[in-house]
Amino acid sequence: PGPGQDRAGRGDRLRPSAAPGRCARPPRANGRRTGANGANGGVGMGGGKGVGGGEGMVTQREIRTVPDPVGMRWRELLREAARALEQAGIEGGMRDARRLLMAVLDIPAERVALIADDCPQEERIDAFHAAVARRRAREPLSHIVGHRAFYGHRFSVNAHVLDPRPETEHVVEQALEYPFRRVLDLGTGSGCILLSLLCARPFAHGVGADLSLRALEVARGNADALGLSDRARFVLSDWFAQLRGPFDLVVSNPPYISRRDMAALPPEVAQYEPEQALCGGADGLDAYRAITAGAGRVLAPGGRLIVEIGRGQAPAVCALFAAAGLEDIAVQRDLSGHDRVVSGRRRAADAPAPA
Repeated sequence: PGPGQDRAGRGDRLRPSAAPGRCARPPRANGRRTGANGANGGVGMGGGKGVGGGEGMVTQREIRTVPDPVGMRWRELLREAARALEQAGIEGGMRDARRLLMAVLDIPAERVALIADDCPQEERIDAFHAAVARRRAREPLSHIVGHRAFYGHRFSVNAHVLDPRPETEHVVEQALEYPFRRVLDLGTGSGCILLSLLCARPFAHGVGADLSLRALEVARGNADALGLSDRARFVLSDWFAQLRGPFDLVVSNPPYISRRDMAALPPEVAQYEPEQALCGGADGLDAYRAITAGAGRVLAPGGRLIVEIGRGQAPAVCALFAAAGLEDIAVQRDLSGHDRVVSGRRRAADAPAPA
């Protein structure tokens, strides 16, 4: 249903005796609310599926503390949801509540204010509460709504891929500083880096490699959605094992969190994102060792290697680049001032080796 179908003017949802400023309660069957599954499988705040599928985690005790939502307007339901999210330790509760409502009703942000005084259908309330329950359980917002914005594009995401983050856009920006016609994305995940590069370079082709078949399914779906299936190929490969060059550009956002630091990750990351996309071994550098060891085999002469790094890793990663014979090694910082990207270039074939 479109956004206009939740307007308060629907006669079948209002009783003539409704109090001013409140929504009327719908008829009940045998003293209970009628209605079952809501939109997208929503079945209420406790244990039901939400927007994108998945289980809610609100207990029956918690459900009893929530006011009966039937008769409330969206404005009141949003306030209630924001308060519940903040009580669960989630900052920006109203922001997340609004985005969940947008997903449940399939409306753009500018329509939220327009429907705030509407009387929602009971099924929509159930679906909204189910989505809020998932967020209260610290499931990432992007997993609940099923997508995430990255570099001006919309990417489908789920628990099988790393959630695209704004910091990773620096890898794309750095790569676009140089010409390339053939690009390799190692550990492609959702495909957000590779596909963003191909969108920006209409004559380029690329390969996305990953060790997860399910991640590759997500990446292929995103390529289809962006109309890039003819220019993007996805390969199941343990780093370079199934790959052949040459590539003008190799990019990667590899796992770089040390095993010790994994315990300090927020629940949204630790409980819902794939560990193999996060953990980079005891010191967080295992992936960089594998990438720098094999990059020379697939990089074209003069080709560039560009990787995202974690905080404090720039010196060690630069040393690995240098040991692999890469030149023009540089470190770029993100908007917070932290070292975020390391890049290097393979020496051109006709350039003399340094003395």
